[in-house]
Amino acid sequence: MSPKHFILTLLIMLCPIGMTAQTTITRNKPKPVVVKPKPHPKPAAKPKAKPTPQRTPQHTSQHSSTPRSISQSSTVSLSAEINKLFNNMVYVSGGTFTMGGTSEQGNEAENDEKPTHNVTLSSYYICKYEVTQALWRAVMGSNPSYFKGDNLPVEQVSWNDCQAFINRLNSYTGRNFRLPTEAEWEFAARGGNYSRRYKYSGSNYIDDVAWYYDNSGGRTHPVGTKQANELGLYDMSGNVWEWCSDWYGAYNSYSQTDPTGPYSGSRRVLRGGSWYCSAGSCHSSYRIGGPPDYSYYDLGLRLVLSQL
Repeated sequence: MSPKHFILTLLIMLCPIGMTAQTTITRNKPKPVVVKPKPHPKPAAKPKAKPTPQRTPQHTSQHSSTPRSISQSSTVSLSAEINKLFNNMVYVSGGTFTMGGTSEQGNEAENDEKPTHNVTLSSYYICKYEVTQALWRAVMGSNPSYFKGDNLPVEQVSWNDCQAFINRLNSYTGRNFRLPTEAEWEFAARGGNYSRRYKYSGSNYIDDVAWYYDNSGGRTHPVGTKQANELGLYDMSGNVWEWCSDWYGAYNSYSQTDPTGPYSGSRRVLRGGSWYCSAGSCHSSYRIGGPPDYSYYDLGLRLVLSQL
């Protein structure tokens, strides 16, 4: 066999091996990994983990002074919101009631709702609505809320923030608006002297009167869109928690008149439950406490006046 024929024969013999090797390489080549982009989270999604308290910046300038200049449109807005606030103040005739985990709360009454005790209150005025974002913005010039809307309750406000807001509101109005005491809040939530002894504020059926975890859709709702209680007050159960003036502390069994809570403490009282809470947190005697500088997007407030 000539050298030329030998080389040709060798090439013919090697071809199947090369093709097989090429086929093996092609089959074993890994497919490219396709990474799907993660969807953006919905703004109203509820966090599953317990929220971490967040520090709220100090508002010393808000306590001490009012803005140097206010535009005409802002002045009109402020005036309109203050007029609405006065028109929405509801008179609560003084009386005596049993405060704490009474029989209508059933087995849902917590240990800190006991012992029950008699409380006598003087008359006062309380707003039929939680403070709205429109009122807060008119007074403060800003809106800290997570869920935006003029007629939504203001939220993400700490107890300290509420004091800054009230101080400025009082400088505009010449009145003494304040947070309710815990006793005033509960008396009003129960319907005052017109109480029908409901479990929640205005009904034994929570869906009638409250925006809470099961029906809120993961957000706040405009104030006054559920049924009112016996005094014509809205959202005393659900929507947003409402700060009270008292330090949080244990109850005593003795009778009290116009109580204002412990002399000191580390947490302020919060009442009413919220859109983020289960039904069990929305009954009229349920109570928790929060640090004065703590804010979250289910914490708001309601205003009280001792005299109009």
